[in-house]
Amino acid sequence: MQLSYWEIKNWFSNVDFTIVGSGIVGLHCAIELRERFPESKILILEKGILPQGASTKNAGFACFGSLSELIDDLKTHSEEEVIQLVQKRWTGLQLLRKRLGDAVLDFKPYGGYELFLQDDDATYSECLQKMPFLNEILKPLFKADVFSKEVDRFAFANIKEYSFFNPFEAQIDTGNMMQALLKEATSKDILILNQAEVSSYTDKNDSVELVVNDYSFNTKKLLFATNGFASQLTNNEVKPARAQVLITEPIANLDIKGTFHLDKGYYYFRNFEDRILLGGGRNLDFEGETTTNLSQTEKIQNKLEDLLKNVILPNQEFQIAHRWSGIMGIGAHKNPIVSQLSNNVYCGVRLGGMGVAIGSLIGKELADLV
Repeated sequence: MQLSYWEIKNWFSNVDFTIVGSGIVGLHCAIELRERFPESKILILEKGILPQGASTKNAGFACFGSLSELIDDLKTHSEEEVIQLVQKRWTGLQLLRKRLGDAVLDFKPYGGYELFLQDDDATYSECLQKMPFLNEILKPLFKADVFSKEVDRFAFANIKEYSFFNPFEAQIDTGNMMQALLKEATSKDILILNQAEVSSYTDKNDSVELVVNDYSFNTKKLLFATNGFASQLTNNEVKPARAQVLITEPIANLDIKGTFHLDKGYYYFRNFEDRILLGGGRNLDFEGETTTNLSQTEKIQNKLEDLLKNVILPNQEFQIAHRWSGIMGIGAHKNPIVSQLSNNVYCGVRLGGMGVAIGSLIGKELADLV
């Protein structure tokens, strides 16, 4: 990559902070750094035309964990860890709303529902049994019961009569959120370069030498906000997890409003205006979906269409308008990794599929490490 003198002078000289990744975490981190260091030079590098992982590709769920997900988490995490996870996600959502405003986010507090297929007796019974306990440990945070049992009123098919309702869950417009964050960053004199892929870096104690598209430059501090792609450069225990999604054409008289979870959160759907957006299916092929490839697979797409036809929109005509995939960052532990890797290198990664909820807080915590 051959650069002009002007390009080197204005973009790649005297850089104070370089952030890799222009998603939710990277942008919040940059904005926080600007507030703390108003005179600094801040550069964000993004390897895609748009944020490459999940920030512009997620389903727009403002959620913090369904009842069955949290019960599952209690099997591998302590009670205190689960409470802290929910608290971080809830705090992150409030930070996001405060920064951008509900009107910009198209924030709709319709609530969230967890549905259970007719033959899913074991998970349903476990949720019924443990709901009072979850409500009890979450009450200090929400000042009310989070989960309640409700009769399904949406005419879904092949599911149990009762679902679990969470009034604190909402939905947002993912595209609006990311456009607003990008606009705020550029308005604060934060430089964003797209299609700029980092291949290596060397911490030289007084600065970091960074190689981008075969060009090298120095930055005082380097911060990774690459989530599902983190293991490629940071050697962190983060696995990529592909999430496949589809959205229908508009459906006349659609009476479904809210965010919905199925099968311990492995499937999720919502209305967007008068369309249904549906994603998930990673549990059909964990090994195959541990990938950074953004394509779709016939096996999972067929299952999503089957759910549309036989559960979500029974006896109703629909057409698929569009399909896509995003890359999440997961690991054995649900807690995000926010850490210092060397003298001048830091990372905020492994958001566990909760980027909308926790991304703004992780961006702030990453900036706080500097």
